[in-house]
Amino acid sequence: MEESPSFSVEDGYVRAWELEPADMTDHGDDELSSRTGSPDEEGRVPEERSLLHQSLAVRELIDTEVSYLHVLQLCALDIRSHLQQLPQGDLDVLFSNIDDIIKVNSKLLHDLQETASREEEQVQLIGNLFLEFQEELEQVYKVYCASYEQALLLVEAYRMEPQLQREIQDTIEAVLPQAGSSGLSFLLVIPLQRITKYPLLLQKILENTLPDASAYPVLQRATSALQDVVTNINEYKRRKEVASKYTKVEHLSLRERLARINMHTLSKKTTRLGQLLKQEAGLVPKTEDKEFDDLEESFHWVSLCVTELKNNVAAYLDNLEAFLRFRPQEYDLDIPGGPVVQYCYLARDLQLQTFPEFMGTLRPRKVGCRARGHSWSVRVGLEPSPATSKAPSPCALPSATSFLNSQVHLSPQKQRLEALVWQPLCSLAKALAGPQNLIKKRLDKLLDFERVEEKLLEVGSMTYEEEAARHMYEALNSLLVAELPQFKQLAVRWLGQILCTFVTLQRDLAKQVLQRAEGSLAQLPHHHLSDPAFRKLVEDALGQTSHQLHSFQENFEKVLPPPTTQPLLPGAEHQVQALLSRYGPGKLYQVTSNISGSGTLDLTLPRGHVVALLQDKDTKGNSSRWLVDTGGHRGYVPAGKLELYHVVPREEELRGQARPHRDSQRQTPEPTLASVPSVPAVTQVVAVYPFVARSSHEVSLQAGQQVTVLEAQDKKGNPEWSLVEVNGQRGYVPSSFLARAPGPALWGWSLPS
Repeated sequence: MEESPSFSVEDGYVRAWELEPADMTDHGDDELSSRTGSPDEEGRVPEERSLLHQSLAVRELIDTEVSYLHVLQLCALDIRSHLQQLPQGDLDVLFSNIDDIIKVNSKLLHDLQETASREEEQVQLIGNLFLEFQEELEQVYKVYCASYEQALLLVEAYRMEPQLQREIQDTIEAVLPQAGSSGLSFLLVIPLQRITKYPLLLQKILENTLPDASAYPVLQRATSALQDVVTNINEYKRRKEVASKYTKVEHLSLRERLARINMHTLSKKTTRLGQLLKQEAGLVPKTEDKEFDDLEESFHWVSLCVTELKNNVAAYLDNLEAFLRFRPQEYDLDIPGGPVVQYCYLARDLQLQTFPEFMGTLRPRKVGCRARGHSWSVRVGLEPSPATSKAPSPCALPSATSFLNSQVHLSPQKQRLEALVWQPLCSLAKALAGPQNLIKKRLDKLLDFERVEEKLLEVGSMTYEEEAARHMYEALNSLLVAELPQFKQLAVRWLGQILCTFVTLQRDLAKQVLQRAEGSLAQLPHHHLSDPAFRKLVEDALGQTSHQLHSFQENFEKVLPPPTTQPLLPGAEHQVQALLSRYGPGKLYQVTSNISGSGTLDLTLPRGHVVALLQDKDTKGNSSRWLVDTGGHRGYVPAGKLELYHVVPREEELRGQARPHRDSQRQTPEPTLASVPSVPAVTQVVAVYPFVARSSHEVSLQAGQQVTVLEAQDKKGNPEWSLVEVNGQRGYVPSSFLARAPGPALWGWSLPS
């Protein structure tokens, strides 16, 4: 049996040592010695021996390639297919990209076998062939070698389960008996042994090729190229180990982070911080790497786009649920009959027809709709059915995740959004976390690298740890520069596919809505109009309604009483008249809320009390405390709780103002509706301002509330208080808080037929 080179795997890196086949050498020497005779023949012996050994080396290359490819095919087709008891994820790790290796080596073997027909040029053709396949071999084998360590971890895990290990061993021995007790370990190491054997086989062919032969330089380049392939694979594997070390995202608590702190980590972080401060201060130069800076900036923008899109999709899902839960046709609207009612029915029909799965959990309820002159009741509303209303949702608008996991059945739209948009987007965001950690770690390693370079220039030497830190940065930087552009392109392509999928789903949803609503749209009074014409129609109707609302606002504002007038306390008219006669109307202020004095000179006053301003600051010049006179006491109150008091004219004054005084030079004050004539007895008025009852004789009001006036004065005949009825309760309210409801022409909004 022909002896083959032995290989070993140390620390996950492939290395090989050649053992020259003894039988091949002995057979060649015996053949040459039997043909040796005359001196001339002895001169040709070295050349013939070299050619013979060269031919045997070529044959060994092709024969071992045939055997190797056969073993790979057995692994991919027979063994992998019979290990179905293993999870698919484990099979993907164990056999990695073995299909790609089979594809490349099949082409290589085919081209090697074709060189046999051209025996004189065969060696040169083999050299050119390996130069041609250099890049392909490196690409496929570095992927396999990078996952080799993970595959060995799985093998060790299987050994902990004797039954599973026995099944795997029986499967492998049935297909490949020469695997022996090594089992999976034997199969997994074969591709690593093969890629390291190529430079050895080419070196053997090169050693038996005459230096002046035309194939010699080609074989030299091929041998060097395959040695570079092995070196690059080992370097790639080392970079992957660095990447796997720093791409892990750990969610540690504060206690766990503190537990990891020791003197070594403190020393490293302190040294890095010192290096960074020296760079910021300009004491030492900062390493500039424009190539990496450009890559980092472009990758940052991709990450930002993914984050923004994820937030937007989450908001879209929340808004989609809010849209489904909002049903405007359920509300009572004071609208005329005609087209508006038809549009109200359309809103109901669209929800029932477009989202029947969602509406299946809801049942109709009776909702009132009023029109001018009459009212009717139709079953257009929706409310949760008894089966679905037992456990109400704790929040009105759940998050996107809870929406996707809620019990509301919104298939197939929800399922498509979850499977084709939301989950891929979350996976993409998770995949970006690894490179982001590598970029952050590179900054730490760059500070270490700069410190080591600075020391190397000063001292001329460095320690083993410093050299390891230097190599660590170089490996990490090379990995990012080499693979970050590829990862960014993949992320952009992934992001583009998600966006296209989302747009397609939106288009399909809109098409589905239009198809389901086609029957209802044909019944609308304006279905025959084009989109621009319908838009113009709606704009005109909205403009007309806006004009009506503006007119109503103007009429309403004309009848409003002065907004700052507060009701006087019962029995306070005499006190107000005394202050008015003493200080004048410009000095009177009214308390807007209760004041509790805390100091010696501070006053305690109730809301509505009228005071006269003496000084707009205290003795220390503080303008937030005013000195006031209550008519009996003087003291300080907060300026923020006072507002200018508008004197309400008496009934006699209003009557006198109503008479014409053409010759009078005195300016007539503005009329107000706070007096008795503005609030006739037993009539409907509107509360202009909110009022909070302060005793059992008063009643509270809300702004805009309809009020029935029973008496326009109190029992003493004071017109500033009116007896009213609100929601079945009777009590007194300030007359200045009431106003007649404006009576413009009947208004409403509608679309013209």
